[in-house]
Amino acid sequence: MQFLKKDKVGPTTKARGDAGEDEALAYLQERGLRLLQRNYRTPGRGGGEIDLIMEATDGTVVFVEVRRRSRTDFGGAAASIGHQKQRRIIFAARHYLLQWRQLPPARFDVVSIEAHGPQWLQGAFDAG
Repeated sequence: MQFLKKDKVGPTTKARGDAGEDEALAYLQERGLRLLQRNYRTPGRGGGEIDLIMEATDGTVVFVEVRRRSRTDFGGAAASIGHQKQRRIIFAARHYLLQWRQLPPARFDVVSIEAHGPQWLQGAFDAG
């Protein structure tokens, strides 16, 4: 049954995703944002996950979805964040903000890692 084995060539999807998050984190930190938390997950099944939670210099909490795509077909990385994914991110953000005594200003950004480098889309979607 040796023929059924697949040889893995190159990094795994998880490794590529982690590398994309590392690149996005460095990019945002160079622009003055401070990391609050990475890979925040809500407890239980069916919740949400946020790749990076950052704080802008004005105190805004920035929930960042990082996407990496090798091709730009169908709109590239940013276009791959559909309504259902946005709902999960918003759910996780609301859960995260429960720990704050006073709600800070917040927004949802996307950093897409494209062939030519990171693209930062501020206010990519809202919770409304």
